[in-house]
Amino acid sequence: MAAFGAFVLTGTLLLSLPAAADGQATPFMTALFTATSAASVTGLAVVDTSGHWSGFGETVILVLIQIGGFGIMALATVLSLLVSRRMGLRMAVTTGAETKSVSLGEVRQLVLGVLWVTLVFEVLLAAVLTLRWWTAYDLTFTAALHTGVFHSVSSFNNAGFSLYSDNLMGYATDPWITLPVAFGVIAGGLGFPVWVELWRFSRKHKEKRHWTLHAKFTLGMTAALLAVGFVAFLALEWTNPATMGPLDTEDKVLTAFFQSVMPRTAGFNSLDFGAMQTQTLLVTDMLMFIGGGSAGTAGGIKVTTFAVLILVAYANVRGEPTVHAGGRRLSAGTASQATTVAMLALGLVLAGTLVLMIVTPFTLDQILFETTSAFATVGLSTGITADVPPVGQAVLVFLMFVGRIGPITLASALALRRHSRLYELPEERPIVG
Repeated sequence: MAAFGAFVLTGTLLLSLPAAADGQATPFMTALFTATSAASVTGLAVVDTSGHWSGFGETVILVLIQIGGFGIMALATVLSLLVSRRMGLRMAVTTGAETKSVSLGEVRQLVLGVLWVTLVFEVLLAAVLTLRWWTAYDLTFTAALHTGVFHSVSSFNNAGFSLYSDNLMGYATDPWITLPVAFGVIAGGLGFPVWVELWRFSRKHKEKRHWTLHAKFTLGMTAALLAVGFVAFLALEWTNPATMGPLDTEDKVLTAFFQSVMPRTAGFNSLDFGAMQTQTLLVTDMLMFIGGGSAGTAGGIKVTTFAVLILVAYANVRGEPTVHAGGRRLSAGTASQATTVAMLALGLVLAGTLVLMIVTPFTLDQILFETTSAFATVGLSTGITADVPPVGQAVLVFLMFVGRIGPITLASALALRRHSRLYELPEERPIVG
């Protein structure tokens, strides 16, 4: 967490330089907000990215996004290995089997694997986007390459920063822009462990294939939430004259799919969220809060956490003492860990919402949308970010910082610190419900 703080501070200082904004020094809070948003791969912005920042400033933002996204993915992957090895060690002690700790060689291999996956996806996305902007729009090859690389890095890292003032609203009906960006967001949001399993799955014979619960939860919940978002956007915005209303059926389907992907959590938008129905904003709040996959570039409490919570509730309703899924039994520690992460996340979002309601004149749906987007490192907004006062911006900075680092470190700490009591107190059951 200290390293991430130092990284954000370095980005803040660089963005404060006159060279980052065409000779004009940027106020510290604006630089801090932008650096935090970029490093945490959120995408919220208090100034127009293309209008305020110079080429140097845009490069700093791009580097912050790349290092921030790669660093979080690598850190989360290594921590997940540490947790799994720690759990494996405890089981080995019980069964008498042998195990070993995580070696530096394994860490190096994991980091290189994350780097390889990142570069492959970003290069492919950059090639497609560059070719489209170069051949279909009035851009030189250099400008198209710059635009393509920037949006490729921003999409795979789930950042949502765009070089256009209206984000991607100008390309809402262009599938050669929106679909590659959506694919990049999904790819980055699945996480490195899932891509490793997908790779192994494609190389093994059918009878030898085996999916971990993590991969099943991530892929299953991602598909389910994409479907829920798609149907919700279509149903709620179909006749809205300020969003999907004027579009034909084919374009409505395209924009609904694109916007269902963005709460995964990337802040790109091809429609104006400020003009959307209140019901649509609430659905998006829930999708953003859940987020994407663990050990990836997405934020939120993660789809695996949400899946565990659903299974725990289902088991309790059925009166079952343990939670089963996919032919496996979930440990009690996993259930309590998921509950703790979700409750703390909910508490932070509500606390931030309360503060912003005090210091800003905006409505509850606008503020809740903003705070959820900040904590879940999404970057979607109804357009109020630039008008939030410095106190409110400081709250959003805190939520972005904690939302990027907090769930990862908290979940790992809970798993690694788990120990058994030497004694138990007398049992008593309070009335619940």
